[in-house]
Amino acid sequence: MTSAANSTDQADSAMKALADPHKANESSRVSAAQEQQKELQLDKTAVSPLIDVQDLTTAFGSHVVHEHLNLKIFPKEILALVGGSGSGKTTLLRQILGLDRPRSGVVKVFDRPVHDYVGAERLALTHRWGMLFQAGALFSALPVFDNIALPLREVHHLPEDLIRDVVLMRLSWMGLTPRDAALMPSELSGGMIKRVALARALALDPELLFLDEPTAGLDPQRSDEFVDLIRVLHRELGFTVVMVTHDLDTIGALATRVAVLAEKKVLVEGSLEQVMQTQHPFIEAFFHGERGARALGGREAKGISHGKP
Repeated sequence: MTSAANSTDQADSAMKALADPHKANESSRVSAAQEQQKELQLDKTAVSPLIDVQDLTTAFGSHVVHEHLNLKIFPKEILALVGGSGSGKTTLLRQILGLDRPRSGVVKVFDRPVHDYVGAERLALTHRWGMLFQAGALFSALPVFDNIALPLREVHHLPEDLIRDVVLMRLSWMGLTPRDAALMPSELSGGMIKRVALARALALDPELLFLDEPTAGLDPQRSDEFVDLIRVLHRELGFTVVMVTHDLDTIGALATRVAVLAEKKVLVEGSLEQVMQTQHPFIEAFFHGERGARALGGREAKGISHGKP
């Protein structure tokens, strides 16, 4: 439990960064994402991926979702998984988490096939990642405190005074107060639900954080605030993020790399600018349509007309 109990300095740094008003405007948010992207341009031949999806084929009966799909996810990056409805984004997450078995291929997590982890090793593996569900998935019968404390109680059997300290620390990371710990999920706003769910996902100081539509259901201001929170915590705590999202503002502000799922495979992966240069109907519609122009207009791929005058 040392990692969960010894993050005070990191939390203080994160809170100072969040308190800086200069980090709140849109141009600095995009600039911060671009700087973070530069910092994480890794020599891929020298760094082992945390997640390595190799030649994956996923099928349900005769319906093939993935066919010979390959993807590597490297330490400390923020990878955005995007794709049309039915492209297999959530199914790919389930494969990475070891919840489903592929028809063929392998998913390696921390250098081992995910299905090789069994028993106590499987339990230890799940302690190394956290999951933020789209709707929060808080336990409605438990107050905020017990929702965040649940993984600590189930995993570590810690004394209650230490659990209390960790829970209050996680709440402080989220900009929430000890008074909020007594609230029930039904008393929380949409933004507070997201923050409590994120606090729970980070309760065990995971190395990997999975985000399923992290800003879904939030108004633009709350969405921007939540994106800023994730970015600062990522920078200060150093975890790796795998994020499924349709929100172009979130992709532009957070993602250090983007992987596009189409045609049952990873069609293209790379920086946002690199992905936007790819000629494909989904990319044309998703990144270069009206929504894309509003959210990513300043990052339009140079020299590519995309059929526009």
